[in-house]
This record gives sequence, structure tokens and C-alpha cells, in this order.
Amino acid sequence: MKNVDLESQFEEMSLLFKMFSDSTRLKILNLLFEKERCVSDFIEELQMSQSAVSHQLASLKKTHLIKSRKAGKNVYYSLADEHIESIFKMALDHVNE
Repeated sequence: MKNVDLESQFEEMSLLFKMFSDSTRLKILNLLFEKERCVSDFIEELQMSQSAVSHQLASLKKTHLIKSRKAGKNVYYSLADEHIESIFKMALDHVNE
């Protein structure tokens, strides 16, 4: 494997772990394990402002941890793939040891 490719992969991994370093983003991911949700669901569940929720969702989407779909006036968010839940659960298992 080329060093350039490896360096690029490490940069992406670093961004991934940065997304897991914020408790609000972890709460959002945890809610998405159950079902897809819209911004108003997060506002209600997390007792946060719309702008704060939207900021966190944008960060998660930018790093491809979540995806969105539009239905009428609402945008629904869901996990990008099953890897996210696996990483989350492994970290949770680790801190509970």
C-alpha cells in the first residue's frame, strides 16, 4: 500500500473518530439506531435548539455517518450503513469493561 493512500486513510479515520468524540453526536447516532428521524424529533428528544441540532447533523452527514432523504417539507435522517452501529457498540463495550 502506498504511503499516500495510507496517509489519506488515516486522515479519514481521524475525522471519523472526531465525530465520535462529541456526546451530542453520540446521542443523535443512538437515536438513529432505533429508526430514521427528522430534525423536530431530535429537538424534542435532546431538548436542543434547531440550529444546534442542524449543526451536528451537518457534521455527521459531511463525514458520511448519516444520510438524509426529503419527504415533503421534512428531511429524514438515518445511519449511512451498519458499520456505524458496530463502531458505536464496540466503543460502548470497551468503556463498560
